[in-house]
Amino acid sequence: MAKIDELFDAMLAENGSDLHLAEGQPPKIRRHGLLMVLDQPLLTAETIRTYLEEICTRERWQHFLACGDADFAYALGDKARFRANYFYQAHGMGAVFRTIPSKIKTVDELNLPPVVKTFSLLRSGLVLVTGPTGSGKSTTLAAIIDLINETSARHIVTIEEPIEFVHPNKKSTICHREVGTDVNSFADGLRTAGRQDCDVILVGEMRDFETISLAISAATTGTLVFGTLHTNSAVKTVDRMIDVFPAGQQPQIRTMLADCLKGVCAQILLRTADGRGRIACNELLLPSSALSNSIREGKTPNIRNIIQAGRGEGMQLMDDAIQKVLTEQRITAEEAYMKATDKSRFGKSAVKA
Repeated sequence: MAKIDELFDAMLAENGSDLHLAEGQPPKIRRHGLLMVLDQPLLTAETIRTYLEEICTRERWQHFLACGDADFAYALGDKARFRANYFYQAHGMGAVFRTIPSKIKTVDELNLPPVVKTFSLLRSGLVLVTGPTGSGKSTTLAAIIDLINETSARHIVTIEEPIEFVHPNKKSTICHREVGTDVNSFADGLRTAGRQDCDVILVGEMRDFETISLAISAATTGTLVFGTLHTNSAVKTVDRMIDVFPAGQQPQIRTMLADCLKGVCAQILLRTADGRGRIACNELLLPSSALSNSIREGKTPNIRNIIQAGRGEGMQLMDDAIQKVLTEQRITAEEAYMKATDKSRFGKSAVKA
């Protein structure tokens, strides 16, 4: 048993989602969205080095010392897995560990809108799950991949940094590839996936021009591609995909994206009214001729109107999702106001609260 395991046990006992370590500070955990201090002494240089080095391979530790950054997954026996990020900060070493649930939850168990299930039926195109860090994007994607795995025989390749949810082979065959271990980069993983006869590709993070370009190309040529972006609305997602390209290439990319974009699921987490948990709210954009035309013509502000007009098909604006859980009194008016896109819509109720 590694010395750091007692901190993981303490975090799990408190139902925490993240463990924060920084030299000169006590260990902290994130619980229901808020940071709280564990009843532990301040971390000395020697202590934190022992914690971090003990659970790291020699090669990865040397990489961290040389580059100042490392990402990998760590398993606490069969209790839980954690996504680890090592870094240097002003006062020495630091690390953050994100809990990866041991069980992959279904779309229904996550209380996601039922239309999310339709993404698993697609045979080609691009589906983006977006949101800020810690909003549950990986959990939502894992549920969709698991649904494909349960219902159809396909070859699924995941490219992640690090591998988070480990899917057993069910009806599908799943190949997990870790950036930095199995492949040099997300872009390299996408490039080689085209030669692996895969039906579905999951890209853990689409954060640079080359990765986004290769993902769009794969989606356009018959592969179903799932990816994530750190955007919190459908409009911002489409703009981000296009803006990463040089101006001269943007008309071509708009045309390709207009043809291959099959859905955007933006997600945020809100604290529940009792303060004992968090609840997901989603904005959903689905394909339509109006969407394709708006993307092709560079009229992305029209997307909000397209979502409003598509409610009957399952589309949903984020503010409408927030309004629903507020009306059900599952969140506070203040929380709704803080997370809303249109603050004026929630302003009066927040003031009354």
